[in-house]
Amino acid sequence: MGLVGVDVGGTFTDFVFLDERGEVKTLKILSTPREPEKAVIEGLSAVKFSEVLHASTIGTNALLGQMGLEVPRVAFFTTRGFRDVVEIGRQNRPRLYDLFFQKPRPLAPRELRFEVDERTLPDGRVEKAVDLGEVAELARKAKAAGAVSVAVGFLHSYANPSNEVVAAKLLREYFEYVTASYEVAWEPREYERFSTALVNAALMPLVGRYLAKLQSYVESRGGKMYVMASSGGLVTVEEAAKRPVQLVESGPAAGVIAAAELAKLLGEGRVISFDMGGTTAKAGTVVDFQPSVTTEYEVGGESHRGRVIKGSGYPVRFPFVDLAEVSAGGGTIIWRDAGGALRVGPLSAGADPGPVCYGRGGVDPTVTDANLALGRIPETVAGGRMRLEAEAAKRALAKLGDPVDVASSALRLINLEMARAIRLVTVERGLDPSSFVLTAFGGAGPQHATEVAEEMGINRVLIPPMPGVFTSLGMLMADFKFEARMAYPRDLAKGFAELEEKLSQHRPDYFLRYADVRYKGQGWELTVPLGADVSYEAVKRAFEEKHTATYGFKLDRDVEVVTIRVFAVVKRAKPRLPEPPTEGNPSVAEKEVYFDGWVKAAVYNRAELPLGYKIKGPALIVEDYSTTVIPPRWEATVGKYGVLEVRL
Repeated sequence: MGLVGVDVGGTFTDFVFLDERGEVKTLKILSTPREPEKAVIEGLSAVKFSEVLHASTIGTNALLGQMGLEVPRVAFFTTRGFRDVVEIGRQNRPRLYDLFFQKPRPLAPRELRFEVDERTLPDGRVEKAVDLGEVAELARKAKAAGAVSVAVGFLHSYANPSNEVVAAKLLREYFEYVTASYEVAWEPREYERFSTALVNAALMPLVGRYLAKLQSYVESRGGKMYVMASSGGLVTVEEAAKRPVQLVESGPAAGVIAAAELAKLLGEGRVISFDMGGTTAKAGTVVDFQPSVTTEYEVGGESHRGRVIKGSGYPVRFPFVDLAEVSAGGGTIIWRDAGGALRVGPLSAGADPGPVCYGRGGVDPTVTDANLALGRIPETVAGGRMRLEAEAAKRALAKLGDPVDVASSALRLINLEMARAIRLVTVERGLDPSSFVLTAFGGAGPQHATEVAEEMGINRVLIPPMPGVFTSLGMLMADFKFEARMAYPRDLAKGFAELEEKLSQHRPDYFLRYADVRYKGQGWELTVPLGADVSYEAVKRAFEEKHTATYGFKLDRDVEVVTIRVFAVVKRAKPRLPEPPTEGNPSVAEKEVYFDGWVKAAVYNRAELPLGYKIKGPALIVEDYSTTVIPPRWEATVGKYGVLEVRL
């Protein structure tokens, strides 16, 4: 069986190929942002495959107005009197003192928001049923006004979705793309639920067409295709096209899954996933071999220091692998502000034109140019297929000052920025980062990992095999994962049993259980993982432990379960990671590398390193798509599966 994992990034599209003999091959090519499927098809055209596992950020890019994608006209059908909820939103102001701030444009303009005279009460009783004649008339108006896709969001449908079911069934006679809120966010808070439905409706035509193109190509080659969801599991193309809202953080989630699977193989219970690519850096945590999960996200909005700024985008209520993401990648641009201070990011050179050293027309110096100027990466990369222009990088940096000073200062700044992302998923979640091991990957992650770790008080770093394409490898390690949820369950055990019965059609190997819990009277919840014991006492105990870890206190008050959710996990066979040679005498070269000054560093080829081999810094360990930097005082040891364990 030939398996292919594909990750479409902002700068590169990565491929990992696993053939019938279990051998792993890799490929990294420049992305084609305006037509992302082109790079995917180009990479797939050279190999035979039976399954393609794909991650994409096309949904996020569309809502950000990137890649030339235009969000289609969306109509919204809601309960009478609630037409403007999606525009009023919450009273979150992303910039408190900005008198000119404008909220994001509503995905459904006011002329395409229609009120239906229906009502379901909070206890689930239907006070007024849907009038199908009224819905049909409004559907004709929406179609005449140019609506392409439709979202339905009725009040209290989390308690009883019957009115939404009836309305959505009729609307599907008029529109190809219809989303009912209970299908994507079966939980309370009408604004967030309505927003999730609208985001899903807006993405359905775009993601559906994109996936259809790729699936058609894959099937023409005799293969099957599956998609990575933001929850960290694989889903079918049909499921992804029906609920594309779950693909918002598709690619970054695969990296955390890869880190979790590596943690299982190595017996590491507490791991920080650190993924630095060409455009962004992402951080997530793995506790007891399971990625941390969150249920709140804002897509298409702004972020600051890795935090999504509430009120700046479109809220989505769907399970996501808990990630913090910052504009810090190899392509991040270095510049000076009006006061002359050196700045790094948030703008990126991306894939086109890319860093100056790529020789593709870039003029602004980037983090990759800084690493090259300091001798931290070789001048030939991508298995010898790409040569970097060091002199061009130095000339670009010289526009900002002494190239060495600018480059070293820029790297310190970018490392601080990435350390902030790690703090968001550790310290701000009540976790001590010094108790974790940092797993670094992505094309640029191993270059910065040790210095970021030192900033966080972490003294162990793991560099997995094939770090430059490790996210794609993560897709080959992922299991199928299907989710169902229920709001305000009256009986916890019965509620979980009903959800598991609903998901039994997938024939899962096991279930993962979560609950969104709060103290009675609170306006927000914490998501807590649960084991086999789902009694009230067990839920309260788990909630209070997490509340204490997160906020430093607990209350003498009853708790309330707002939402329960279950993931059905269908296990897939995992690829075997190749073992390093048991013996060997690797060749060693020397290179001038700048740390606190210019020093001679040993240069090794990672493929030649045998099991147990030790390397003291300063040193560089090079491979096809990444370079691991070992600073002075750090030491690397080649471990099982060729993992580099780097210790301070």
